[in-house]
Amino acid sequence: MRQHKGSWLLYWFCGWVLAQGEPQLSLPRVQLQAGMHQIQVQVAATSDQRATGLMHRSEMPQTEGMLFAFEQASQQCFWMKNTLLPLTAAFIADDGTIVNLADMKPMTTDAHCSTQPVRWVLEMNQGWFAKRGIKAGFKLQGSVFKNK
Repeated sequence: MRQHKGSWLLYWFCGWVLAQGEPQLSLPRVQLQAGMHQIQVQVAATSDQRATGLMHRSEMPQTEGMLFAFEQASQQCFWMKNTLLPLTAAFIADDGTIVNLADMKPMTTDAHCSTQPVRWVLEMNQGWFAKRGIKAGFKLQGSVFKNK
């Protein structure tokens, strides 16, 4: 689920974190809304937090997820190395509109990319969006998104 872009230092850090095998659990939280559904998300805003993401977690509550925040919009690509949970990534525009969704298989390095530049990526348990009929074009609400 990590971005493929980055410096050698980031890759070194990722290797160190992977060796540790510990999930990161103490990230800032915000609340998002998908229609009538409330989502509590941890926000991964630094390159170190984004590099670790949801690695090494064996479970995640159904109403929780992780929101990856980037400094500027660009094509974002994620993979699932050392990630135990099947996830769906929602690639999100600045205004909260889902650009595209990607189901991601655990423990793989297959790239899953946004179809256009985005600043936000929301990872939820696989099937969460599908069960609620949420598709590309759906607009999420939350204080982190720009109102247009």
